[in-house]
Amino acid sequence: MTELHRMKSSVTCCVFGALLAAAAAGSAAPLELSVTDSVSLALKNNPAITVAEQEREKSRWGVEEAKTGQSVSAGFSHAATRARPDPSKSNAGVNTNFDNKISLVYPLYTGGKTEGLIDQAKVNLKITDLGVKKAQQQVRLDATTAYFKLLQTRNLMELNRESVDRLAAHLANVKMQHQAGTVAKTDVLRSEVELADAEQNLIRAENNHQLALASLNHVLGLSLDTEIVVKEVLRYETAAVVLAECVEYALKHRPEVGQAKASVTAAGQSVNIAASGYRPSVTATAATGWNDEDFPGLHNHNWSIGITANYSIFDSGLTKSKVKQADAAVAAASAQERNTRDSVELEVRQAYLNLKEAEKRIVTSKVAVGKAEEDYQIAQVRYHSGVGTNLDVIDAQLALTQAKTNHVQALYDHKVSRAQLDRAMGVAVN
Repeated sequence: MTELHRMKSSVTCCVFGALLAAAAAGSAAPLELSVTDSVSLALKNNPAITVAEQEREKSRWGVEEAKTGQSVSAGFSHAATRARPDPSKSNAGVNTNFDNKISLVYPLYTGGKTEGLIDQAKVNLKITDLGVKKAQQQVRLDATTAYFKLLQTRNLMELNRESVDRLAAHLANVKMQHQAGTVAKTDVLRSEVELADAEQNLIRAENNHQLALASLNHVLGLSLDTEIVVKEVLRYETAAVVLAECVEYALKHRPEVGQAKASVTAAGQSVNIAASGYRPSVTATAATGWNDEDFPGLHNHNWSIGITANYSIFDSGLTKSKVKQADAAVAAASAQERNTRDSVELEVRQAYLNLKEAEKRIVTSKVAVGKAEEDYQIAQVRYHSGVGTNLDVIDAQLALTQAKTNHVQALYDHKVSRAQLDRAMGVAVN
């Protein structure tokens, strides 16, 4: 009876373990993604977006901080003192005083300093807002590039597998002919060497595919061992774009150009802030208080109101130095803006030319693939007929693999160049 129970328990454990394994296998199903899905995941999970958004939030509160310079500030103070008025007199007593004071301060005029700080904070908010768009566009480019890199490495892996299969089939044929005495041993050896090289290329292609998968998972914010199945295929889609229009669009919409312009404005505000030292400041104050010799000092009520004006007659050149520094900052920001515009135009031009180059390579490589396939078929027929050589078949096979590889590379470069052009132009992320 005990043995029967033990057998039942063992069967139950096996069944339960099998169910757990099946559930685990089901939960680890590959994730099917399109390039649009990948971009959406990256925008949701990539930490670069969070960093940019927090910088914008920080700038938003910076605006609120600057606005407090135009608001009323209130304060309360309590002082407890104990003093002897004239220690030289032996009969002098010790005085105790408790003083309470509530004060209100309102800046009527700050020489333009507060207004400049507020305007500068608003410009900084605009810069960080553009920074969010910049981060989104970069993440979209990274996700798109990583997605098509995975697709490219998958296709190259399949090409290398095809190469191995063709060389293995050819080797089997060569061995049969060698056994029949129609070809030399050197044909067998050379075919075996070529097959071994092809197998090593396949191993490298498989490794590159795994690396591309991990890279895509990293960009998407997923676990690095997540299995992904790409829905897209590498196909050629014409891009009707004009270089002059691309440059014009980029100079209007690229976040970096907007940030550079805003930096010039912010630097100009620094001049106004620095020049406030040449102007007076006017402050209105109101205060009320109580003092007494007994704690907490709530008797002897008093109050005061007033307006205070301050004007620096001589500050040893401090204000002038600040203004000159601000002027230099404006000049530097203006130069940086020009440099940014030139860099953006150069980046657009590079992406555009790379796109057009890839388009041409797609056309020529497609023709090369057709010719290489025909050449391979002819070489096989000639070898079977005893007219061609083993080297002809191997060379034709290598040429076919290279032609297909070039075509895949051209398709990948075209996709990436299109994404880079969108990034260079500052195309908004939907």
